[in-house]
Amino acid sequence: MNNNVLFAFSLTLMAGLATGIGSCLAFFSKKDNTKFLSLSLGFSAGVMIYVSFVEIFVKAKDSLVAVLGETKGNYLVVLSFFLGMAIIGIIDKLIPSYENPHEIKNISDLEKKKKGSLYRMGIFSALAIGIHNFPEGLATFISSLENPTLGVSIAVAIALHNIPEGIAVSVPIYFSTGDKKKAFKYSFLSGIAEPLGALIGYLILMPFMNELVFGVIFAGVAGIMVFISLDELLPAAEKYGEHHLAIYGVIAGMVVMAVSLLAFL
Repeated sequence: MNNNVLFAFSLTLMAGLATGIGSCLAFFSKKDNTKFLSLSLGFSAGVMIYVSFVEIFVKAKDSLVAVLGETKGNYLVVLSFFLGMAIIGIIDKLIPSYENPHEIKNISDLEKKKKGSLYRMGIFSALAIGIHNFPEGLATFISSLENPTLGVSIAVAIALHNIPEGIAVSVPIYFSTGDKKKAFKYSFLSGIAEPLGALIGYLILMPFMNELVFGVIFAGVAGIMVFISLDELLPAAEKYGEHHLAIYGVIAGMVVMAVSLLAFL
C-alpha cells in the first residue's frame, strides 16, 4: 500500500470515526447545541456543493472528454452525475423515515418513548448510517487519491456531517439502556462503514482504474455529495437551528473550500 493510498484511507477513517465525537458530545453536553449543529451541517453542505460542481465534476468531465471526445464525454459525465444521485437516493428511500438518522429527533421527545422503542431506534439508526457511510467513504477515498488537498476538505466536511449522526445513534441507545459504553460502541461501529467502503472500493476498482473509470466514478461522487447536501445536510441544518445560521454555514463552507483550492494553484 503506497503512501497516497495510506493517506487517503487515513482521511476516510478520520471522517468515519467522527460519529464517536457526536456520541461524546451527546453524553457531556448539558443541552442540545443546536446552533453549533446547524452551522456545522450548513458548512459541510457548502463545502460539498462547491467542491462537487467546481472541482470534482470538472475533473470528471476533463477525464471523460479526453478519452471519449467532447460530445460523448459530456454526455457520460452528466449521466454519471445523476446516476450517483440515483444510487444514494435509492439507499435513502430503502430506510424507513422513522429509523432514518437524518430525521431530526429532539431529546425531550426521546425521553417520552418506551425503552424498547428507543433501543430499536438506535440500532436501526446505526445500520442506516452504516449504509449511508459506505458510498461516502468511497467518495472521500477516491477524492483523496486524486488530490490530497481536496480529500482533506471533503474529509472534514463529512466528519462534521457525521457528528450529528453519532448523536442520532448514541442518544436513543443511552436513554433505553443507561449504558454509555454500549451507546458509544454502536455509534463507533456505524462510522467504521466509511473506511470499509473505501477499502472495498479500493480492492474492487483499483485494478480497473483508468481515465474512463475514474471519470465515471468521480462524476458519480459529485452526484452523491450534492444529493447528501440537498436531501440531508441542509434540511437538518434548518431544523436544528435558524434559517440564517444554516445559510451562513453554507456560505462559510463555500468560502473556505474556494480559498483552500486557490491556495494550491
